[in-house]
Amino acid sequence: MRLHREIPEQRLRSSLEFLMTAPSGLVPTGALAGLRFEARDIDVAHGAGPVVSGTAEALLLACTGRTAALGSLVGDGVPTLRDRLTTT
Repeated sequence: MRLHREIPEQRLRSSLEFLMTAPSGLVPTGALAGLRFEARDIDVAHGAGPVVSGTAEALLLACTGRTAALGSLVGDGVPTLRDRLTTT
């Protein structure tokens, strides 16, 4: 059963910006490198390279190593991210 939740935009923005700029230890070193992450629902984008796009919430989950969010993401960078998160 899915429970509805609404994460405030500023909280999502702050969390994504932190994950994209500071080593967090939440995912293996280099897992996010060389990819461009673009949120479709808020104005957040970071990085350069093949695109990984989705809702800010899905990006946040993926950027913290949660593979359950990978099915909600689109873009040329998704296979690379999937490989990096599932082979470690």
